[in-house]
Amino acid sequence: MSIPSRLKVGHGEVFPHGAYVIGDVEPVRDFERSTRERPVQATDKESGLLVWAVSVLDADPDARKDAKTVTVKISAPHQPVPPEAMAGMPFRPVEFEGLTVTPYLDDKRNRVAYSIRATGMRAPQQGSKPTPRANSEAA
Repeated sequence: MSIPSRLKVGHGEVFPHGAYVIGDVEPVRDFERSTRERPVQATDKESGLLVWAVSVLDADPDARKDAKTVTVKISAPHQPVPPEAMAGMPFRPVEFEGLTVTPYLDDKRNRVAYSIRATGMRAPQQGSKPTPRANSEAA
């Protein structure tokens, strides 16, 4: 049996209450290939595309304080552009495409954590509802 390290998920499964861009899209540094004088941008091991990172606010009112802000890494050939800001809102609503999560053990906090990746981002589609969570459906 072959279980992929990156598990495909829908945007609504990760962000059922929505997500908001709260920072700039930044290149992710490849610490193994970079030097102090010459930074090198990381590339995705599977696709070979450049890796970018964006800070996102999870709108889930029940999310733990330390889980309200997450980083989503985006693999793309060019720097992704966040959706336009909406009038009267301090943050930019966002929906991620091609989302995957990779579980790992966070030794510092002694718990399972997740690395979140995407292939793109866009403005949320009008009238779209979050995808129901698989474990919330009746058996």
